[in-house]
Amino acid sequence: MMAEGFLPVSREDMEKQHIDQLDFVYVIGDAYVDHPSFGHAIISRVLQAHGFTVGIISQPDWKKDGSIAVLGRPRLAFLVTSGNMDSMVNHYYVSKKRRERDAYTPGGVTGKRPDHAAVVYSNLIRRTYKDVPIILGGIEASLRRLAHYDYWSDSYKRSILLDAGADLISYGMGEKSIVEIAEALDAGISVKDITFIKGTVYRTQDISGIYDGLLLPDYEACRKEKKLYAESFMRQYENTDPFQGKALMEPYPNKVFVVQNPPAEPLTVQEMDDIYDLPYMRAPYPSIGVPAVEEIKFSLISCRGCFGGCNFCALTFHQGRIVQVRSHASLLKEAQWMTGQPDFKGYIHDVGGPTANFRHPSCQKQLQTGVCKNRQCLFPEPCKNLDSSHEDYSSLLKKLRQLSGVKKVFIRSGVRFDYMLQEKGDRFLKEMIQYHVSGLCKVAPEHISDRVLYYMGKPKREIYDRFVRKYEEYNKKFGLKQYLVPYLMSSHPGAQIKDAVELAEYLRDTGHQPEQVQDFYPTPSTISTVMYYTGIDPRTGESVYVAKNPHEKAMQRALMQYRRPENYELVREALLSVHREDLIGFGPKCLIPPRKMRRTDQGKERAEYSGKKRTGGKRKKRKGKKKDCGDG
Repeated sequence: MMAEGFLPVSREDMEKQHIDQLDFVYVIGDAYVDHPSFGHAIISRVLQAHGFTVGIISQPDWKKDGSIAVLGRPRLAFLVTSGNMDSMVNHYYVSKKRRERDAYTPGGVTGKRPDHAAVVYSNLIRRTYKDVPIILGGIEASLRRLAHYDYWSDSYKRSILLDAGADLISYGMGEKSIVEIAEALDAGISVKDITFIKGTVYRTQDISGIYDGLLLPDYEACRKEKKLYAESFMRQYENTDPFQGKALMEPYPNKVFVVQNPPAEPLTVQEMDDIYDLPYMRAPYPSIGVPAVEEIKFSLISCRGCFGGCNFCALTFHQGRIVQVRSHASLLKEAQWMTGQPDFKGYIHDVGGPTANFRHPSCQKQLQTGVCKNRQCLFPEPCKNLDSSHEDYSSLLKKLRQLSGVKKVFIRSGVRFDYMLQEKGDRFLKEMIQYHVSGLCKVAPEHISDRVLYYMGKPKREIYDRFVRKYEEYNKKFGLKQYLVPYLMSSHPGAQIKDAVELAEYLRDTGHQPEQVQDFYPTPSTISTVMYYTGIDPRTGESVYVAKNPHEKAMQRALMQYRRPENYELVREALLSVHREDLIGFGPKCLIPPRKMRRTDQGKERAEYSGKKRTGGKRKKRKGKKKDCGDG
């Protein structure tokens, strides 16, 4: 039986909607969730709004060719996305061990999509429909649109367009480019001639007609020489702006070129409103349990794009640096809809996006001339032209919390504390603490070693320390007990054992004991991943230290949880390796106690952790004073 209001997922649905042949068949790696937090929902509803019909094939069985034919041959093209996440990140921890849960699949079940899903789905389509255009989209295709390092195979891969056998990539958010592609195909233009649309990538053997393009080093040369790839990547990074970016031409063997057109222009406020006002069902099909829906069901997406510029983040390549926002009216309308839902308890879980407190471009000139090519907005210091006003965001949050039926409005997206501190008078910081923290405020200093922070593209430690002091001061002033939960990362390029020790000392001094820690995860198309792969900082061309040995990475990670007994040996080894014996002992500044020694029945010495329960015999009383740091 068809779920009323959803797009067709079967021939029966097509018949009930009086569709003989769909214009587009959308193959997706996620469960079908008709909510604007899911890329497939936005793209399909945008196409529908422009008069095109779209059907959904969700998580097809890639081992059966027939699974791709359940909706028949589309009139114009197949659309393919691996889902809201890169399928490899979705499947594997940074250790490359398989994840136990998939939040984008019904019931959280794993194994419903293949590795490198976009490639597998495209090849599946091509075997069945040899001449139907295939358009790739979503984050997996977007971040792999040119040659890139693939962490899971530890190899330098060519553009996903070639491996998938697809015709086009619609990269970035895709609303503008997908409509232009659809209209071109509908007008009878061959997909091979659709080379003129911003925000797309195509292949060709003739680049003579490309005006003012930039020729990148060829794939084979970059594969052989990592330094050349670092240089190529930086040229790509400098051309992610829709106003100044050039067409990029990447040569491959047999005179093939993969060409990336400049990014699509950012959406206006009205365009954003129109997209989020489309008739989404805002639910999974057909009322299936998808874990990822729980957090977003009562959350509001207020912005996209990020000028934060963290080196380990792919947002610059995917959404771009220019912040785009929805109007207050659009967000209030959605919030009012939420209050009418039977399971709404009065709490809006989030109002944000990639960075919640970015509600306008970082400076006025961006919408006319674009972002600066060789300068960041916040790093290493905030730009003098930075617009640090939080007035619009504060006003929006105030309107939301005054809505009838709303008890509390939380901010759970990331906030940039360094940007927050730029606002005079700390108005927004005070309001956030008073009204929008759910007991725990999550922030992302990522590290506290200034040397590591430089490689991360993050603000110096003194900035975070200043934020912590103010956060604690205002909580005390308002009579609140709300705690900071800092996200921290180990083994980022540039991080050595001595930096991890410095971080452990910080955790000791602040009393913070992180429950979970994260190793740096090299995902495609970030500056940090290029550092990891090449050992070169692409910003400067200089060498950078990279921890790749699993044992060293384990030591860095263990130092962040040095109090756990199971980490004792790793922590001790790490401390000894950098001659920090002063941190082994019983003093207040020590991280771990020294080993205890006792004689076994065979007369041999046996090492034992301090405080560990003996397996037999009585514990002897210790004579003398406790050892201080340095005695271990």
